[in-house]
Amino acid sequence: MRIFMIIVVAVISYLIGSINSSIIISRIVTGKDIRKSGSGNAGATNMLRTLGTKYAVITLIIDILKGIIAVIIGKLVCGSDMMYPDTKADEMLNLAIPYIAGLFVVIGHSFPVFFGFKGGKGVATSLGVVMMLDWKTGLIVLITALVIMAITRHVSLGSIVAAFLFPVLETIKMIRFGEWNTVQFVCVLILAVLIIARHHENIKRLLNGTENKLGSKKGA
Repeated sequence: MRIFMIIVVAVISYLIGSINSSIIISRIVTGKDIRKSGSGNAGATNMLRTLGTKYAVITLIIDILKGIIAVIIGKLVCGSDMMYPDTKADEMLNLAIPYIAGLFVVIGHSFPVFFGFKGGKGVATSLGVVMMLDWKTGLIVLITALVIMAITRHVSLGSIVAAFLFPVLETIKMIRFGEWNTVQFVCVLILAVLIIARHHENIKRLLNGTENKLGSKKGA
């Protein structure tokens, strides 16, 4: 039952993530696919540069909410009576369910089944996930990203650094409080690697000095 419920949570989270707001909104507003405009990325940054602030903010809010909802579902399942842990291993697995939900909602956002498995980079959805898993860690990650974005005007660089910082902070936290959870760590690590990997083109442009800055007309 425990494994079955974890699979159900993962599938539901993936499907929630697959509801890509930028693609839906752009089709409603312009009749076009956002992935064929600007940078081609299905996310809030490309919406900002393509359709303006209003639609970018709407996209950002929806994407963050997807992460929040998925983790809430994971927490509800992990705390339900039917998931009562019989062993220490069961307890550790239960505690990892919100992390599994968080990972799969971002996977769904990045590779949406409803839109040909071509979605966004998952940064906003990841923010919702991180804030719901641990708001203190989320706040540190968010502030770090915003400071970097403000200084460099590179949204991608702030996102990449934040993705790298998340597993570092989670590892320090688990070691400090003696609450090591291998499943949680694997989920956090995969999530970070996924976000960074989705920025591979941005990384190339950053290294070449050709990455577009926030406020420019072309997307990143």
